[in-house]
Amino acid sequence: MIDFIPVNEPLLDGNEKKYLLDCIETGWISSEGPFVKQFEELFAAKVGRRWGVAVANGSGALDIAVQALGLGQGDEVIIPTFTIISCAASVVRAGGTPVVVDSDPITWNMDVRQIETRITPRTKAIMAVHVYGLTVDMDPLLELARKYGLRVIEDAAQMHGQTYKGRPCGNFGDISTFSFYPNKHVTTGEGGMIVTDDVALAERCRSLRNLCFQPAKRFVHEELGWNYRMTNLQAALGLAQLERLDSFVTLKRSMGEKYNRLLSGVTGLLLPLPSTVYADNIYWVYGVVLSHEIGFEAEEAMKRLAAKGIGTRPFFWPMHEQPVFKKMGLFTHVSCPVAERIARRGFYLPSGLALTDLQMERVADMLKEILA
Repeated sequence: MIDFIPVNEPLLDGNEKKYLLDCIETGWISSEGPFVKQFEELFAAKVGRRWGVAVANGSGALDIAVQALGLGQGDEVIIPTFTIISCAASVVRAGGTPVVVDSDPITWNMDVRQIETRITPRTKAIMAVHVYGLTVDMDPLLELARKYGLRVIEDAAQMHGQTYKGRPCGNFGDISTFSFYPNKHVTTGEGGMIVTDDVALAERCRSLRNLCFQPAKRFVHEELGWNYRMTNLQAALGLAQLERLDSFVTLKRSMGEKYNRLLSGVTGLLLPLPSTVYADNIYWVYGVVLSHEIGFEAEEAMKRLAAKGIGTRPFFWPMHEQPVFKKMGLFTHVSCPVAERIARRGFYLPSGLALTDLQMERVADMLKEILA
């Protein structure tokens, strides 16, 4: 029987067990435990922000960020079409309208050159979403935000430990968000973080994550929030992971470089760009795109790899092609050819921190075999 290689397996061999045991022994397992504040403070410091607000997941972080900035009915928010649905959903649920831009064909991030053409009098914000390993080119994006008086939400969910021109991802714009899903460099199982330098914004995020309870009259509510609290158990796990973030980043980069060597010269395969002038690839996941020379698309490639015991995951499906948004009447007559192509022909290989060299070699061999 072939041993299956999963698309992700986290590393949990640091202080995770010790800190979790502390939660159990002290009885602090809820969101009121001390690890939550420690995790917030240390994570915010790691990305050079004044305030951190730990939440239940990365999608919740985006919901709160959009609401905290006052984005709502009739407001337009410019987002990449090539991203996870949470980005568009948070805008739609607030009553706003997501306006999409296509991807850069090399970095797969939003093509910032297209942003200005999407700005209208109704535009209130830009959501910059870093995907897979490289960052959005932030300087021109921030310049446009200043020029037009727009708020900036930075979704750095996949960018733990990454930098843009030496500045940590999560350090840009009005507010930044992270995810701690198990495939991230820092995981809490589920979980997320909001970071900002604005104390009033941080306090508003804290209120929104906690059902908008009021200090004086707890069960009297002036507005609706969410129960998006992070537990002490999750924060304990995150704290142990954060202690090892720098070594995780080094490991991920060495894994990406190994895949590059193993797959160099394979006909019909576009590999991730190792670096740009503003960032070196962090290889959060190792994505590949099939060129036109390959007579089948990503879905078929993934099926063939699965038959050989290799786990994979498809690329994001563009927001302008999502059936749920089409039913709402959004994105009519929108075309984003780059995102449409990489969504159909791109997928990523096993990329978890626990992946071994031997497993990577087997993945590369099997990929070459199915493409031959």
